[in-house]
Amino acid sequence: MSSHAWILLGVFLAVLLPTAKPLGIHIANVMEGRCRVAGRFEAALYRACGIRPAEEMSWLRYASALLLFNLLGVLSVYAVQRLQAELPLNPLALPDVRPDTAFNTAISFATNTNWQAYGGESTLSHLTQMLALCVQNFLSAATGIVVAIALIRGFARQRATTLGNAWVDLTRIILYVLLPLAFVEAIFLNSQGVVQNFVGQHEVTTLQGSRSGRPLDLGQTAEATPNTPPDAAATRAAGTSAQRLAMGPLATQEAIKLLGSNGGGFMQANSAHPYANPTPLTNFVQMLSIFLIPAALCLTFGRMVGDLRQGWTLLAAMGLIFVILAIAAMHFEAQANPLLTRLGVDPVGGNMEGKELRFGIADSALFATISTLAACGAVNAMHDSFTPLGGMILLIDMQLGEVVFGGVGSGLYGMLLFAILAVFVAGLMIGRTPEYLGKKIEAREMWLSSIAVVLTPLLVLGGTA
Repeated sequence: MSSHAWILLGVFLAVLLPTAKPLGIHIANVMEGRCRVAGRFEAALYRACGIRPAEEMSWLRYASALLLFNLLGVLSVYAVQRLQAELPLNPLALPDVRPDTAFNTAISFATNTNWQAYGGESTLSHLTQMLALCVQNFLSAATGIVVAIALIRGFARQRATTLGNAWVDLTRIILYVLLPLAFVEAIFLNSQGVVQNFVGQHEVTTLQGSRSGRPLDLGQTAEATPNTPPDAAATRAAGTSAQRLAMGPLATQEAIKLLGSNGGGFMQANSAHPYANPTPLTNFVQMLSIFLIPAALCLTFGRMVGDLRQGWTLLAAMGLIFVILAIAAMHFEAQANPLLTRLGVDPVGGNMEGKELRFGIADSALFATISTLAACGAVNAMHDSFTPLGGMILLIDMQLGEVVFGGVGSGLYGMLLFAILAVFVAGLMIGRTPEYLGKKIEAREMWLSSIAVVLTPLLVLGGTA
């Protein structure tokens, strides 16, 4: 590893850990009702929606409310895509999205998977990107966080049959956490060159000297003169037309895409696109954004259960595993590709295949490690262009199942499940009744924890088979 790689990792941790503590305490204050900056607006929302904020829900009502909430989100995202051609803010006059693609996208963004089976700038209008995908990025991230908060309340409350009010929790996490963070980050990204406008396309003159003119029609064939190869004629014809660059409201969507560990990009090239991630500074901030809320939630847990050391312990366990994996990924990518070396090519600095020159190897490998550990989906380099061992680290990150920071909310409750299993096994080994935070870990807790831990691998392996 280069000195730049070590400094980058050190600075990243030096910024992440001190920033996580105040944010974690702020989230705890928000979810316990001690932060009411927009109290009147919040109360007006409850009245308009018929919500009784003082009424708490059982676990079944809480889960049902979240399922209903996300079902409505799926239907809304699907409807906007299917009606895209009839809606405004469609400067390229893009047609309605096909039913299968629209359904795939709606499910993907509602579940925070953000799998994209389309080219963003060539398939979705500005309104669809904002009203459907950007909004859903907020809602799916909020869902993950409030599930973690409900679990924390289960640990913190000694005797209770309720877990809070799902509608109140969703409102507060969006109003006091996600919106302010996304607003600040969007302003910063825009100041650094991330595009934010309603223009469809922008014509530019390239360094090769392309001139503005009528673009070459896809069905048109350039006329070849005698003794001129057809491909040269096509190149000459294409060179006389302007290059058109897709534009749009990127900064606002990029901010919540990263803060909510969503990952679905406005552009098909995602965070490798210069309009979405133009500089090494924006690259650093985007990496920080992916881990910020998952790290903060560890300390939210410690604050809400009344023992901040528990939160630091979880954060330290996650951080240690992350550092090991990040060092391994950056080390393996810093090695030259043996296939190229065998051909007499000596790549300077390591494997640059599939990576952006403005980021380089260390920044790309660290971004890839962070993204795969958080199941974010944002990429600034092509993962399939990594070296075999570098790619192996990314696969290990994915197979850990979001317990090392992980997605917003899911990383915390995934790690807590393993903590319960560890406490139970340790208690059996020393002959004591297993307890965690004053609660006995018995057969029922172990049965439920085991199901939760084993279920996802079973679904993955069953689907693969």
